[in-house]
Amino acid sequence: MEETDVCYPTPHAASLQQTISAECPAKALTQEQRQSISVQALAGQRTVSSLANEFDVSRKFVYQQAATAQTALDDAFASATAEDQVLFHLPVTKSWLRRATLGLTLICHSSYRGVHEFFRDLLDVNVSVGTVHNTLQEAVAKARVINTRQKLNQVAIAGLDEIFQNGQPVLVGADISSTYCFLLSGEEQCDADTWAIRLLDLQPQGFAPQATVADFGTALRAGQHIAMPSTTCRGDVFHAVQQMVPVVGYLENQAHQAIAEHDKLRQQRAKLENGRRDQTGRRISLTQKILHAAQAEAQAIALADDIALLTRWLRHDVLAVSGLSAADRRALFDFIVHEFEARIDRCRHRLHPVWTLLKNHRDQLLAFAVQLDQDVTDLAADFEVPVDIVRQLVDLLTEDVRQLGRWQKEVDLRRQLRHRFYALSEAVRALVQRVVRASSVVENINSRLRNYFFLRRHLGRDYLDLLQFFLNHRRFLRSEHPQRVGKSPAELLTGQSHAHWLTMLGYSSYSRN
Repeated sequence: MEETDVCYPTPHAASLQQTISAECPAKALTQEQRQSISVQALAGQRTVSSLANEFDVSRKFVYQQAATAQTALDDAFASATAEDQVLFHLPVTKSWLRRATLGLTLICHSSYRGVHEFFRDLLDVNVSVGTVHNTLQEAVAKARVINTRQKLNQVAIAGLDEIFQNGQPVLVGADISSTYCFLLSGEEQCDADTWAIRLLDLQPQGFAPQATVADFGTALRAGQHIAMPSTTCRGDVFHAVQQMVPVVGYLENQAHQAIAEHDKLRQQRAKLENGRRDQTGRRISLTQKILHAAQAEAQAIALADDIALLTRWLRHDVLAVSGLSAADRRALFDFIVHEFEARIDRCRHRLHPVWTLLKNHRDQLLAFAVQLDQDVTDLAADFEVPVDIVRQLVDLLTEDVRQLGRWQKEVDLRRQLRHRFYALSEAVRALVQRVVRASSVVENINSRLRNYFFLRRHLGRDYLDLLQFFLNHRRFLRSEHPQRVGKSPAELLTGQSHAHWLTMLGYSSYSRN
């Protein structure tokens, strides 16, 4: 029988373990025993000394187990107590109440009574409506001084528009680049004289833009011609395109209805042919209706397709940012107008207003192309390249990268320009971004103003002056243009930073210690 190696604990190791257990009874306790000690200690039914004597441990050990259990309980119920935990203390003073009044009114769009209710329900403070009014009036005087002190000589392209509140016109003007609102004036009427007076009032602040952009209101354009006769008023491309889009949709719906009517008549004839044979008169009448329906269907489809095609040409070729020259744009524009005129009788109530708009405002709509031509010529002279090369580069940078053949065009231009390609392409990209074709900035401001106007039936000058100050000095939280985030329109216009808008009104800023 073979011998096997069997390991037995040496007498020395066994005696060592017994010695450790004898010297430190706490280490010999099981997990259940430790929990029992902590629970009994927290319950307070037994003294710490009795628990220490029972388990042969020190009083310090019992206190440690109780502390461990208390920590576990605190962690388990932390979610229930976090809501009531005091985060910080707010020193509510009269100055703070005035700051909160301005914040609630301008940031949160609150009404006077809404501010009163907020303080009553959340702070148990009685701030009357009259106090709210007086607080805003104190801020108006300071805001008005800041508004009139701002220099406007850096406004290059100005957007002009008018918005109505309860039948009262409000004249609005803003810098397209920085979105700075330099005009926000409530008027009794918006005729040419009123526009001229308000634009003349801005000139002492250095208001002399290179051009303006506006819709096709006659009073606005006449007033600008009086105040600034040498300044071009470009036509808003957005308004022209948006007036054509519903027409295209209407004609497409008419075409679908004509198709459905034709199909319905053909189904009726099919049922008649499969039925009784003694209805010759009805069959002949139905056949004539089908012929007329087929003709109407063909005409409706052709008209819808033609107008949709003309609209695409106008939108993506004539009025788009591209290398097409102003002369070529005019020729194509006139062709589109002529084609519209040839089809007016087919749908006069829809096509005639669009044709009138295009016919009367061609030069205003294409004013941006004249400036673009000049900029392209200057850029070609600076880089000493042919103008046609710059136009090709404009087309390349405005073309969708997914278009077939785009990369081959870029390869050809790189081969011609060599080391100048990158610098010229960056200059062209900056040029394309500077092209202004619409007054979208003013429309955006109008949409923001409506959130304030709907609370009030009447708009006073004081309220509009304060609102203008707030819009110009409140910093953007987000924007499609990254360079605007974290900056106010005033900072974008001047390139200089300023204090918080509440600080500019004389209120100290609050910060948590």
